Amino acid sequence: MAQVPGAVDNMEGLPTSNNNNLSTRWESPDRGWEREQPAASTAAASLFECSRIKALADEREAVQKKTFTKWVNSHLARVGCHIGDLYVDLRDGFVLTRLLEVLSGEQLPRPTRGRMRIHSLENVDKALQFLKEQRVHLENVGSHDIVDGNHRLTLGLVWTIILRFQIQVIKIETEDNRETRSAKDALLLWCQMKTAGYPEVNIQNFTTSWRDGLAFNALIHRHRPDLVDFSKLTKSNANYNLQRAFRTAEQHLGLARLLDPEDVNMEAPDEKSIITYVVSFYHYFSKMKALAVEGKRIGKVLDQVIEVGKIIERYEELAAELLAWIHRTVGLISNQKFANSLSGVQQQLQAFTAYCTLEKPVKFQEKGNLEVLLFSIQSKLRACNRRLFVPREGCGIWDIDKAWGELEKAEHEREAALRAELIRQEKLELLAQRFDHKVAMRESWLNENQRLVSQDNFGYELPAVEAAMKKHEAIEADIAAYEERVQGVAELAQALAAEGYYDARRVAAQRDSVLRQWALLTGLVGARRTRLEQNLALQKVFQEMVYMVDWMEEMQAQLLSRECGQHLVEADDLLQKHGLLEGDIAAQSERVEALNAAALRFSQLQGYQPCDPQVICNRVNHVHGCLAELQEQAARRRAELEASRSLWALLQELEEAESWARDKERLWLRDALAVYRMFGEVHACELWIGEKEQWLLAMRVPDSLDDVEVVQHRFESLDQEMNSLMGRVLDVNQTVQELVEGGHPSSDEVRSCQDHLNS
Repeated sequence: MAQVPGAVDNMEGLPTSNNNNLSTRWESPDRGWEREQPAASTAAASLFECSRIKALADEREAVQKKTFTKWVNSHLARVGCHIGDLYVDLRDGFVLTRLLEVLSGEQLPRPTRGRMRIHSLENVDKALQFLKEQRVHLENVGSHDIVDGNHRLTLGLVWTIILRFQIQVIKIETEDNRETRSAKDALLLWCQMKTAGYPEVNIQNFTTSWRDGLAFNALIHRHRPDLVDFSKLTKSNANYNLQRAFRTAEQHLGLARLLDPEDVNMEAPDEKSIITYVVSFYHYFSKMKALAVEGKRIGKVLDQVIEVGKIIERYEELAAELLAWIHRTVGLISNQKFANSLSGVQQQLQAFTAYCTLEKPVKFQEKGNLEVLLFSIQSKLRACNRRLFVPREGCGIWDIDKAWGELEKAEHEREAALRAELIRQEKLELLAQRFDHKVAMRESWLNENQRLVSQDNFGYELPAVEAAMKKHEAIEADIAAYEERVQGVAELAQALAAEGYYDARRVAAQRDSVLRQWALLTGLVGARRTRLEQNLALQKVFQEMVYMVDWMEEMQAQLLSRECGQHLVEADDLLQKHGLLEGDIAAQSERVEALNAAALRFSQLQGYQPCDPQVICNRVNHVHGCLAELQEQAARRRAELEASRSLWALLQELEEAESWARDKERLWLRDALAVYRMFGEVHACELWIGEKEQWLLAMRVPDSLDDVEVVQHRFESLDQEMNSLMGRVLDVNQTVQELVEGGHPSSDEVRSCQDHLNS
């Protein structure tokens, strides 16, 4: 039979037999649970007793089978399994494996598929091996016993399982000596403790003490008085009591009905069946008590949870408010739009300082309080062994610290920006003051120079006007040098406008005023220069007129000379000089006309008149009169010089005619001599040529060498004579050429004679 070490021994309360025969022990009428009866003295009594014991054993076996089957089904119901016959359905090992998995909560090796005996033996061996691993002592129970459907060993195995997983866990400590009892004694003690004080309920064992059903009702009434009216139960009505208890346990407590009234209300109820059923009460009520205790603890925990929940709500509310304030403040102080004035920026800086010293410390204290509140929440949760509180996204301390860091960063940037803006506004104020000072200085200077250039005291002589021009050029240079300072005012105004100075309109108006005055001054200077240039040009024209009048007076002095020349050359020279003088007069007359026209243009100017037009006209008329007088005098002088030249030319022509006649006479005589000589040379040449032609015609070729040599010598002499004659012919040709070129009256005859000679 299977046994649980210690617990089973205590429950059996009997020493183990020497042969350890499980079948013998199981067939014993008390199996160690009741006191042994003394042996009968007679054989008949012994036989009757054996028959009676066997009948009781068979009856108990049937009750056990029914009870164990219901117990197995109550647990297999959780996995959707059910058995009909305990002996048959445990043979293949499948149901046994599932039962052990449900009771232990562990996963057993997967059963082998197959319907052969070897497969069933293997599966049962796996289940028995699992029980051995759970330190369940199995004696004389093998896999073949279960597979073969051995009734007693199968019941013994199920009882061993009930002991291990249902009864062995029961332990109750007494209050006097703190003694730890066995599982069976503990269960009995628990029943006695729960039924103490109930009339006619005296539990001393797990057999006869339960026959009347009062013990079952007492257990139910102890834990659920609403289900049982114990005062109406009587000891004599056992079946009703049992039926009522079993039905109530099944319907209201959910306990499987493992027994029927007839299984208990008998002479010797089966102890194991009653223990199995009572154990289900123990586990249910123990669990109910644990649940009640757990409920109280949960109630306390719920109170703590509610308290912590309120604190958490408070934390999240405060965190949300603080974060909203931080985000709102960051949005406000991140605004880089500042007042566009020094006083406005100073006020903003004072407001920021007030925020840093008054408002922010309060919020910093709130931040510290939030950290303390979160620590308190976490401490309470740790005390309750609960999961720590995790603030919702965006409301954690780290989020607050991050937002606070952003706030401090924004504060730093705000302060830096305010300081920078304050410095900028101070610089702008200094720049504006500098601008106002420069504007005052420039306006004073411009007014003074406008007054200065408005005066036209140029004078009436060229040196005075030239001095006034030099002074004006100095004024222009001073004004041109001052332009940079005026532009400096404009640049200051532009800088103020670029920096967004709050009084930029006034600055712009002052700048425009200075620029208008500057433009007015430059216009006045330009107009004054124009007037000066007109005066200077007119005075230069007047000066040129003076020069021209002086020149014309000098010319008139030269034209008054009475010298007309002593001969033709001198007369020609005087006339040529007078021509040059007339050329100068003509050229200067053009210049005089240009000067007069230029002067008259000044008298026709519209607006400003550099001089009285009448004065200009008088000077023009004077110059024009002097020019006319000079031209008239030059004409008289030319007439005188031409008359003188004509006289001297006539005299010179007479002398030249006389000289020409003499020259012609000399030339005729020279040409006549040349002609005579030429004719003589031509005659001589013709005679020589004729002579030589006759000799050549008459000459014969000699017969002797000596004569040939003589002829050769004569030819050589002839060559020399011909060369000499050629020179004379060339002289004749040259003479003829000179005569022809000289236009000799006998040129044709001379050329004819030449041609005859050359031919």
